[in-house]
Amino acid sequence: MFKLTSLNLNGIRSATSKGVEAWIAQSRPDCICVQEIKAQSADMQGRFEELAGLKGYFHFAVKKGYSGVGIYARHEPSDVVIGYGSSEFDTEGRYVELRFDTPARRLSIISAYFPSGSSGEERQLAKFRFLEEFHPHLMRLKAEREFILCGDINIAHQQIDLKNWRSNQKNSGFLPEERAWMTKLLHISDPAGGLVDVYRQLQPETTDACYTWWSNRGQAYANNVGWRLDYHLATPAIAALARTEEIYKAQKFSDHAPITVGYELSL
Repeated sequence: MFKLTSLNLNGIRSATSKGVEAWIAQSRPDCICVQEIKAQSADMQGRFEELAGLKGYFHFAVKKGYSGVGIYARHEPSDVVIGYGSSEFDTEGRYVELRFDTPARRLSIISAYFPSGSSGEERQLAKFRFLEEFHPHLMRLKAEREFILCGDINIAHQQIDLKNWRSNQKNSGFLPEERAWMTKLLHISDPAGGLVDVYRQLQPETTDACYTWWSNRGQAYANNVGWRLDYHLATPAIAALARTEEIYKAQKFSDHAPITVGYELSL
């Protein structure tokens, strides 16, 4: 079983101070995709290049203390792709792809961090630009290879994916345009879709148990007023190999919870 975890760290230094490295050592994923590292290359040296024996591969933001993604892997990739070719968003450290290609198979594991639009209209417009250019990238990739994209998508797709959906219909993360983007991406028969929301494939109806993010305001975590923002999105052949899922909530490393899926495949 190939065990793949995704976790928005909300700062790698913060998350490690809260015990995430010991948890990784205990849970033993084959890969862990992380987002919001909030560090630069110099900050990582001598400390965070490896976590719990897994080697890290990173895409850092130009801006200090901002964004940044990585993948810690037990297996050596055949290739590493940093950024997805965006003149605007590759400076923000939002995409790293590890390829595990063999003569018989082309497979990628991707860690991605979608922009948040919650800080205001300017960033919401940037988020829409990201979605517009990222969709064709995923379609090109799907035409060439199998992949699993893990990450903080910053979109709750359906009403069952957040606690207070009625009061959030005009808020970033649950806007009609964002949800329509996800619907198109996940459409089974649309040539411009075809990806699979792996968690929902395994758990089509859960609501309170599905949340992966809670606001730091009020008592959101204590009252489980959450959102499902963290996903495994996979090509259909790989999604069909998903067997188990877990959202780990026994410890809190960040404002997000790690989501782990077990796939019946080997690298």
